[in-house]
Amino acid sequence: FSCGTWLPSRAEWLLAVRSIQPEEKERIGQFVFARDAKAALAGRLMIRKLVAEKLNIPWNNIRLQRTAKGKPVLAKDSLNPYPNFNFNISHQGDYAVLAAEPELQVGIDIMKTSFPGRGSIPEFFHIMKRKFTNREWETIRSFKDEWTQLDMFYRNWALKESFIKAVGVGLGFELQRLEFDISPLNLDIGQVYKETRLFLDGEEEKEWAFEESKIDEHHFVAVALKKPNGSRHQDVTSQDDSKPTQRQFTVLSFNDLISSAVPMTAEDPSFWDCFCFTEEIPIRNGTKS
Repeated sequence: FSCGTWLPSRAEWLLAVRSIQPEEKERIGQFVFARDAKAALAGRLMIRKLVAEKLNIPWNNIRLQRTAKGKPVLAKDSLNPYPNFNFNISHQGDYAVLAAEPELQVGIDIMKTSFPGRGSIPEFFHIMKRKFTNREWETIRSFKDEWTQLDMFYRNWALKESFIKAVGVGLGFELQRLEFDISPLNLDIGQVYKETRLFLDGEEEKEWAFEESKIDEHHFVAVALKKPNGSRHQDVTSQDDSKPTQRQFTVLSFNDLISSAVPMTAEDPSFWDCFCFTEEIPIRNGTKS
């Protein structure tokens, strides 16, 4: 869902917040910037749409909870025919994205290539030096153009975040324990690639697979997948991982997002009034950002 381009009307915003659980509405109301509130709300609606349409659980009977690390999950007492069913969402840049699996452990991350604040790209890389291994930095810097280097930086970042979100370990994980052997170096928009390999503490993790996509010129998406029983890499993905596939993401409109929605709370006009007074994004100037 393109939350970055979504300019909700009063009716859309109030319907959307009526269609999520009260505690999540309260959480969304605490965001300082409209961009973050829209992304979080879109994520909740995507999850509920998924559960309602794929698990056939009525919208108003869906109960979502959060783990100790803050990851949204379906309540254990839900009428779920898939005991290992899990999902993950990510929102950054202009999109909120979702991946779900009936059996596989899954994590997803999206990153938008954007200029890193006031400093130069080399200065940004110096600050982030400890986030990647020497080999990963060699891959990032193998391109002559700095913007292409930044592209590869965010692609690596999305891969690492997708793994961390799949295992649910949170921010304390040492990122240099993960090393990705990225292949191919260039991705075409609308294709899904499965060749990239993960090494954890120097050992290849063959039970993990990673599906990479570019949904437009500036957004990379990485999906991490693992079989619960630790089956091999070739069992997790297709038989021929060297060929990209066409299974790309489906972009939803707002009407798609709420097509199964059932309002669960009364309309709250003050929630729209508060939203109207929030800035879309942080305003950068010469003294702060």
